Amino acid sequence: MKIKLFLAALILGLALPAAADLEVVALAHEISLSNFMAPATQSGGLSFKECNSCATKTVRVTPSTRYMVDGKSVRLDQFKQAVQPLRDRDTVSVIVKHHLNSDTIVSVSVTT
Repeated sequence: MKIKLFLAALILGLALPAAADLEVVALAHEISLSNFMAPATQSGGLSFKECNSCATKTVRVTPSTRYMVDGKSVRLDQFKQAVQPLRDRDTVSVIVKHHLNSDTIVSVSVTT
């Protein structure tokens, strides 16, 4: 029994240095469509609030930013066309993936 305990402690001890090297490089924000403003151009800025009382953040998008509607990749103009007619904007969620090192938006996804 002591051998099993010793091995478990040894394995955990070896795993700790690996866990210390982890670095967060991206964040995913789930926001309501009512707190989201799509960028005007492919190299513009995307604005969003994480909650109704939170401050608005604006983060740069690039031509490589991916836009997804119902799991399907679309162009920015198609994305805006798909979300514009949605009425119950408080219940529709938008997932915004923010790359922290480059401070750009990697992808924007919505399920209609």
